[in-house]
Amino acid sequence: MRLPRIVRLRLRSLFSRPEVEQELDEELQYHLERQIEEYVAAGMSRNRARSAALREIAGFTQRKEECRDMRGFNLIDSLQRDFRYSLRQLRKNGGFTFTAIFVLALGMCASVSIFAFVDAALIKPLPYREPARLLGVFEKLPFCTYCNLSYPDYVDWEKRNVVFTSFAAYQGNGRALSTPAGPQPVHIARVTEKFLATLGVAPAIGRDFVAGDNLPSAPHTAMLSYAAWQHRYGGRRDVIGLRVTLDGDPFTIIGVTPREFHFAPVGQPEFWLAYQPTGECDKRRSCHGMYGVARLKDGLSLQAALANVTAIAAQLEKEYPDSNRGQGANVAPLAEEIVGNIRPMLFVLLGGAALLLLIASVNVAGLQLVRSESRAREIAVRTALGASSGRLIGQFLTEAFVLAAAGAALGLASAHWAIMLLKNLISENMMKGLPFLSDMGLNGHVLAVAAVIALASAALLSVPPSGRIWSSQVRGGLAEGSRGSAGTTWRRLGSKMVVLELATALVLLAGAGLLSKSLYLLLHVSIGVNAEHLLTMDVATPDQTYKTDAQTIAVSREIVRAIGTLPGVQSVGFAGLGLPVSGNGNTTWFRVMGRPWHGEHEEAPERDVSTTYFQTLGAKLIAGRYFNDSEDGSKPRVAIVNQSFVRHYFPNENPLGPRLADLHPKPTLMEIVGVVEDIREGPLDAPIPPVLYIPYTQSPDDYFSLVVRTSRDEHSLLPALRAAIRQIDPDIVPIGGATMIDLINDSQSAYMHRSLAWLVGGFAGLALLLGVVGLYGVIAYSVSQRSREIGIRMALGAQTGSVYRLILKEAGWLVIVGIAMGLGASIGAATLMRGLLFGVRSWDPATLASVAAILGVAALLASFIPARRAASVNPVDALRAE
Repeated sequence: MRLPRIVRLRLRSLFSRPEVEQELDEELQYHLERQIEEYVAAGMSRNRARSAALREIAGFTQRKEECRDMRGFNLIDSLQRDFRYSLRQLRKNGGFTFTAIFVLALGMCASVSIFAFVDAALIKPLPYREPARLLGVFEKLPFCTYCNLSYPDYVDWEKRNVVFTSFAAYQGNGRALSTPAGPQPVHIARVTEKFLATLGVAPAIGRDFVAGDNLPSAPHTAMLSYAAWQHRYGGRRDVIGLRVTLDGDPFTIIGVTPREFHFAPVGQPEFWLAYQPTGECDKRRSCHGMYGVARLKDGLSLQAALANVTAIAAQLEKEYPDSNRGQGANVAPLAEEIVGNIRPMLFVLLGGAALLLLIASVNVAGLQLVRSESRAREIAVRTALGASSGRLIGQFLTEAFVLAAAGAALGLASAHWAIMLLKNLISENMMKGLPFLSDMGLNGHVLAVAAVIALASAALLSVPPSGRIWSSQVRGGLAEGSRGSAGTTWRRLGSKMVVLELATALVLLAGAGLLSKSLYLLLHVSIGVNAEHLLTMDVATPDQTYKTDAQTIAVSREIVRAIGTLPGVQSVGFAGLGLPVSGNGNTTWFRVMGRPWHGEHEEAPERDVSTTYFQTLGAKLIAGRYFNDSEDGSKPRVAIVNQSFVRHYFPNENPLGPRLADLHPKPTLMEIVGVVEDIREGPLDAPIPPVLYIPYTQSPDDYFSLVVRTSRDEHSLLPALRAAIRQIDPDIVPIGGATMIDLINDSQSAYMHRSLAWLVGGFAGLALLLGVVGLYGVIAYSVSQRSREIGIRMALGAQTGSVYRLILKEAGWLVIVGIAMGLGASIGAATLMRGLLFGVRSWDPATLASVAAILGVAALLASFIPARRAASVNPVDALRAE
């Protein structure tokens, strides 16, 4: 494409200046010679002809300047001169330059770092084909809006829907990989045959799952993740066809997923297995263990999809009333399913970063305002010498751009390291659920936002000096400098800027205070157990070796016996479906006996626990008794319930006795033998639901979690635990190992609250510093402008105390107004983020009063320095300086 002539001329003038200047001289000289020749031909002498030609051209130099203007030469010259002049001015005022660049870089670093998180989580599209057409598909129950599916329901939904081009299901899990060094725990995902095709993802090498791979009679097939391919097999291309053993079953590797592929709902599995419905759970509609993902047909809306799956759920409820009673359906955009739980946190952090950037920009604008007052004489002189308003504004814009560019460069360099630091603060387990954060950095989106921030900052910084151009006192500045209007201008605008800074700082301080108090209350909420000196570890027993319930129970008892003999071990217990604060676990169906029943079922989380589980946890027994070892599958069903269960189902009644019927797999009478104090099985910030505890001996599982009460350091006991388990059977896999306190502190709810508190607290600390520095600048400048007034006051007998009061009163009013505005804004901001608070009201008086006091004290301390300087003014020196 050929550029317009004017653009080509200006580009050439920029890069080939000597040649262009020579051409311009030659062109003007040519026109001059032609005019001279015309006058000579008319009868003039050569000298008179030359003089007349010069008069006709109206001055050779002026014509040359006009040509330069037409071709853009002077614009380029002006920019170059302005740039050089700006560098000289900023170098001359080193203190101002360093401070301005540092403050701008601080705001840029914070805003860009947090925006990188927001971009990776909310803006950057998912790495799938047309991700906006992808939906998460769920079942809906009264106590669960987005519940997992049963395999038979999935099969019916997949056949009957008319809104999806493809519909697949998945399930995250763990397996034991057989290696020469013994079995190793690996994370896997089971997926139906259309899973990758639904996402629009093709294998990096090998093939995808195809029709027939999911049949129970088909050979076991698996795909490797790209990371596992590199880590375990060195990226060998002959890995296709290799056989691996998972939980004793042979699998053939058929393909490798792409490098950039990830699917956050299942973390970061090493192996993707074809979902073959061979398990007992896969055959029952009452067992919900998988989630759905679907691609919506073109032209259809989310509402249309919801209506279709809801209609299918209603049909299934009529066809299978025993298992599907009360079950609805739900859909949601896949992006919302993946990042929905961290979206509010990211918005709060982005808001905090934006407020800090605002404070930084206002602070630097205040510095510019002070500096523009001192440049009033310079502006007046340049105006008197003929400089146009546009020319002066161009100079100020250039200076502002240099400052903003330097601040942006330093801010971006700092943001790179800040992003790395923030990524390292995310635990490995958390990163598995947030894989989209692993590749965040200074990409095109982030750099574009940084450029917009830099340009906006440059525009803001150019306003204070440009405003002086239209000041009515510009001409007066030739005689008296800036003294006549400096104090008035600063009080009128600078004080308002400081009030804005203080109010914004208080908003961040209040947010940090509320989040910190929320975190404290969260970490100190009662979980119903004694977490001190409690060690946990998961154990997976190979189902190929322990095929029967009796074998599974026997090996679990052998593990408990072996660990119980270790030095320092006081008690050992275990649970088959997870530990406290890890999640509410699977649910079970039951009915309350003695009450009207028409086939409906109640549902509650179930924990399968050993006889010593509660004693080891230190949970308090409220009524009844614990389980005993004789209560196995051959005995009547028994249960222990929590206090929430009693409050919900047996208010003001005795819950003990044959009060329940277990509806799985068929109605069976179940006796409640005990009531324990509420244990927080789910997230720390979630209400405690009614929970049923079942004896592990009546519902054994090949995967369970140990709890070990010790009298010694818990971490030092971990190697002995692993060795004791391996000694019983080398094929048993001990997984992980952490203290109960670690589980609490590293839980997702605690991590979210802690991250928010730390990051917003950091923003608040920086905002407090910048706000106090801004106030100091206001008062210090005011004192410098009022030195003559203060000198006269002291010469007339004013005492030191009255000078202190004069200055501190001025600062005090600014602080009071800033705090008042900040308190109102803080309550509004806290109301918007109330969903992120735990146990704290958005208008918590103690927190708001504390942060207001902190800001007030810090601000007045900053004001004390210039007040002291004012009180130490020598009247004689002040008057002589005038």
